[in-house]
Formats: sequence, C-alpha cells, structure tokens
Amino acid sequence: MDKELQTQLKEKFAQVFGDAENMTIYFSPGRINLIGEHTDYNGGYVFPAAITIGTTGLARLREDDKIRLYSENFPELGTIEFSLSEANKATGGIWADYVKGMITMLQGAGYTIDKGFDLLIYGQIPTASGLSSSASLELLVGVVLDDLFKLGVPRLELVQLGQKTENDFIGVNSGILDQFAIGFGQKDQAILLDTNTLEYHMVPVQLGEYAIVIMNTNKPRALTESKYNERFAETREALKRMQNSLDIQALGELSNEDFEANVSVINDETLIKRARHAVYENNRTKVAQKAFVEGDLKIFGQLLNDSHESLKNDYEVTGAELDTLAETAQKQEGVLGARMTGAGFGGCAIALVHKDYVADFEHNVGKVYEEVVGYPASFYVAQIGDGSGKVVL
Repeated sequence: MDKELQTQLKEKFAQVFGDAENMTIYFSPGRINLIGEHTDYNGGYVFPAAITIGTTGLARLREDDKIRLYSENFPELGTIEFSLSEANKATGGIWADYVKGMITMLQGAGYTIDKGFDLLIYGQIPTASGLSSSASLELLVGVVLDDLFKLGVPRLELVQLGQKTENDFIGVNSGILDQFAIGFGQKDQAILLDTNTLEYHMVPVQLGEYAIVIMNTNKPRALTESKYNERFAETREALKRMQNSLDIQALGELSNEDFEANVSVINDETLIKRARHAVYENNRTKVAQKAFVEGDLKIFGQLLNDSHESLKNDYEVTGAELDTLAETAQKQEGVLGARMTGAGFGGCAIALVHKDYVADFEHNVGKVYEEVVGYPASFYVAQIGDGSGKVVL
C-alpha cells in the first residue's frame, strides 16, 4: 500500500478523531469477473478475481458504545455518529448502512460486539463502477470488526454475512460472487467458484503477452435502483416453470441441450431469454476456465465476446454505454475479446489486450466512446491482488 496515502489517511484520522493512537489499517479489494455474469444467484459458475483497487479503513476500539464514522469519499456528510444499540436501524441510502448491516449480521450470528469504535474509510473504487464497491466495504467492515473484537469468524462465514448484509439490510438480491471474490482473492489468481456448492479452485492468471484492461463507462449506477432485482425475479420464475418438468434446484444445473429440450414449459419469450442467458453463460464459464488454464487465450477471448452478446440480447443489462465500449474494443487490433463485467446498466467492461497495443487501444476506444456517449470513459490495467485483511506496515 502506498506509504504517502497511509500518511495522509493517518493525519486525517487524527484530525477527525482527535489523535491516531492505537489505530490499525485494513484493506479490502474490488473485483472483476472474468466471465460468468448473473449466474451466481442462478446456481452457476463464476470466474472472478480480486484487484488492487479497493477500500482502505483505519480503525480503533473505543471504551464506550459510540460508533463514529468518516468517509474521505463523502466529506460533506461529516462524522456520522450513533450508539451501538442503534446499529440495527438502517438510515436509508448512506454508506454507514453497510457498517450497521455488518454489525447487525455478526451480532445475529452470535458474535459479541460490545463496544464502539472509530472508523475512517477511503475508497478508490469508482462508485457504481461495477467493480463492487459495496461488497468491498462490507468485507472491509467485516475484517475490521473481526480483528478489533477478536471474533475469529471463519472467512466463508464472513463472506456469507457480507452477502446477507447486501440482501437483507441494504435490500439488493445479489448472489455471493462479489463478497466471495473479495474475501478469498489471492495475488495473481482467479477463482472458479461453483455458487451451488461453494466449492472453488484457485486458477493462476497467466496472460503472457496480454493484459486485462478495465474500461469504466463513468455512467452513474446504483444496484438498488437498477433492474437487478427484476432480473433476479425473472430467472426465479423461469426456474419455477422448468421445475414442472425437471427435477432441478437451480438453472445452473442444466446443460444447454437439457434447457433447449425443455424450454417450451417456460411459455414466455422474455423469461426464456433470461433463463437462456443464465444456462448458456454458466456452461460458457466452464469452457472458458478450461481454455484459460490451457493457455488458449483466443478461445477465452471469443467466449468473452459471446458472453457480452448474451448479456446484451438475452439478459438486456448492457445499454448504449457498455455496448459502445465492448463492441468498439472487440474491433481493435491486438484484442482477443471484451465484455461488460458486473451487474450491468453502466459500470465497467473488460478487454483482453496485447500489451503492445494497450496505449492505442485506450486512445481509440476512448475517442469513439466520447463521440457516441458525450463524456469520457476511464481505463486502467487490472492488477490481480489479495483479498480483504489487515495491512502489514
């Protein structure tokens, strides 16, 4: 972690909370999903990796029951203060709810949080970018509380409580992909996760001459205001209809052939498209991981393109901004494939780009994007990093 940033944040902590004695630093990454989008709540496979852009937290215990929070990203909110007994009351729409949610979920799981604390956070993940700033914050708070109160929470449980915060406290029907990638991430490793069983394999990220370029639409997006919950409901309804003729618990259990043989029972064109994406994307992810491991980046790139097309036409979660980025990227020299990543409706796309062409790629795609959309995109080469934890100084 950048020493200069550490110094600045320590000074800010002292300024906000009086001094910086007995303070500890924590970091929680963002994530990209290489492939396997909107499959995690459909019992399918996902293939994410933690990235080195994330959320930093500085925290210390207090002797009373007061909780004081400050975010460098929202200085206009000032210091947010409440007592521990008020932690189960959501404020509605401000970042402190993620802190309250994690306290509530940990207490509900039987862990003792019996004092207040001071917490300053600084997030480098662009808000609403689709790189999962909310899950990054949830897991940051999780590791802070786990360490401050010596709770000894198993990592999988911490990840699941992060998802529970998102679902039950914030009100977004997300799957477990984001929290899992952020909690279990390792440097230079992607994670193939079966969301049905939570079995996972770490897969070395060996890209050779290629780099993963993140392309941010810079279009504001909030999951709770998007059609995310609608897609969740649509795939649940499609599953329910397919269960009339198949003994399945999730769409992720189906092969493409089984799906096509039984698709007529859904009997609704929109629901068929939603379910088709969930099934085909899941099977695409299994093939993509195999190609990735075997070093066949050409096939992997083609699967990225196929994924984007399915998200655009069958799942309808892309929009003009993401389509402009991904489809322009796909036409550039040195590019093997590109797709949106994350929930969609704005946010980010990723591209697999030959290192020699990265500068040209960013210039060319950026130029087209600004001409079409009217404001600039942002680009960064993804570095695959470790999951959430204490920063060793």
